[in-house]
Amino acid sequence: MHCPFCRFPDSRVVDSRTADDGSQIRRRRQCPDCGRRFTTIETASLTVVKRSGVTEPFSRTKILVGVRKACQGRPVSEDQLALLVQRVEERIRRQGNAGVDAHAVGMAILGPLRELDEVAYLRFASVYQSFEALEDFESAIALLRAAREPVGTEPVARTP
Repeated sequence: MHCPFCRFPDSRVVDSRTADDGSQIRRRRQCPDCGRRFTTIETASLTVVKRSGVTEPFSRTKILVGVRKACQGRPVSEDQLALLVQRVEERIRRQGNAGVDAHAVGMAILGPLRELDEVAYLRFASVYQSFEALEDFESAIALLRAAREPVGTEPVARTP
């Protein structure tokens, strides 16, 4: 680690602590040349492998933008969206891989989004899973309804 003050090519770690719920390490360092101290924050890098084979760094912002679009006009707060993005990242990092498939990222989003807002879930799923016909929506809605109903009960017929 180069000293940011004198550019000396080495530094000594004075103190290390975990930060941000253990996903980062905060280190206090001291330059042996000029004696000045500075702080570094270290995170494990995570890359996303796209369908085309291209890799790019994992981006919480990209997930937030996509989920925000799905939740547009829904009663969902920015805090709820931020928490959802954090849950998605934690789920992906728990897998323990430095590189994750883009499909796995989408799958990790679907579960928490379904819990947050079913309409937003359908919007996101329709784009992510490439719904092509009305039947795709109908089957997704049927799955949502089936998950809502207690086991052993018949769905109640509703009259218009």
